[in-house]
This record gives sequence, C-alpha cells and structure tokens, in this order.
Amino acid sequence: MSDPRIIDIKLDEATIVWRNPDIEQERRVAIFDLIEENTFKPMRSWEAGHTGPYKLELSVIDGRLSISIADEADKPLETLILGLARFRRPIREYFAICDSYYQAIRKATAAEIETIDMARRGIHNRATELLMERLEGKVETDFTTARRLFTLICVLHIRG
Repeated sequence: MSDPRIIDIKLDEATIVWRNPDIEQERRVAIFDLIEENTFKPMRSWEAGHTGPYKLELSVIDGRLSISIADEADKPLETLILGLARFRRPIREYFAICDSYYQAIRKATAAEIETIDMARRGIHNRATELLMERLEGKVETDFTTARRLFTLICVLHIRG
C-alpha cells in the first residue's frame, strides 16, 4: 500500500550555527505540522517501487540544498540537490520581515502586527511557489508541505 508522506525530518545540525528562541519555535512548529500532515512523493524512488513513507534530512552543502530521502527503515533511497541561488533573495526578505514581526508582537498594535503578518505570509507564499517550481518533476507535493519545507530551509540559513 502506498503512503507518500514524510514521517521524520531532520536538519543537519552542523549547518545551523545560530538560532534564537523565535526561530527555534518556528522550526519546532514547522516540523510538528509537517509530520502531522503532508504529501511527499519523490518521483525516482516512487518509480523504483518505494511508495513511502519517507524520512528526510535537509542540509546545505557547497551552497546547495541537499534533501536526503530514506525509507521507513532508514535505507537511503535518493538525494535531491537544489541550487539555492534563486532562494537567496526570498530567504533574506523572509528573515527581514520575520524580524519585524517578532519585534512588532512585543510592542505594536494589533493592526500593525496584522499588516506585518500579511506581508510575511505573502513573502512566504511566493517563496513556496518557487520551491514547488524547483521540485517539479522531482517531487510531487502540496503547497502546505512545500511551505513548511521552505521554513526549514530558512532555518538552515541562519547565521549569527
């Protein structure tokens, strides 16, 4: 029976050099939500008869995103490598708006927070669409799963 979903996801801890409590919370929530509900069907593995579920490890190697995919028993299936050049600007914009959002929730009015949050969601959604384009032909996924994956890609880019 096929089960095209992620059951476990890890981030390469060596890649993450610094995180603050807000980002750490966002990471925990993204991973929890991703595991609870997702659609993830790596095409090469699927065509080779591996129909899920999957375990992932995300890392950045030489400026590229590495998505290592394993089966339920931790047997490596494939590794996807995505260039990150097209993500640099969306990641930078996302960090900037998140910083504004975290500052706003501590001292701004509800209307100001809502405005910043709408902008944050807009940037996040555009970056998610870009990620879905980059995964096209490699992985079938839904918008919500790709959105949470983008959050985790951002965590891998935090620099102190």
